[in-house]
Amino acid sequence: MGWLWIGLLGLALAVLVLAEWPRLVAGLPLDRRDERRRRRRRADLHVVTPPADDSDDFAASVERDLAQLPTTQERDRNR
Repeated sequence: MGWLWIGLLGLALAVLVLAEWPRLVAGLPLDRRDERRRRRRRADLHVVTPPADDSDDFAASVERDLAQLPTTQERDRNR
């Protein structure tokens, strides 16, 4: 009967290791090439800032859209 409990304990440990494997491997510096590739891709990125007048156009279009939306009072008046 003792070997059964040892086997179950071993199986539980194996399941735990398999469940946590991605997190365990992510912490290990196994492949430095991926890190270098990621750094190179990030270096190519840059922030795009929109022109100042576009934000005014956007705000005006949002206000127009909101003004055209029906409200609950308009819906209640139609009944």
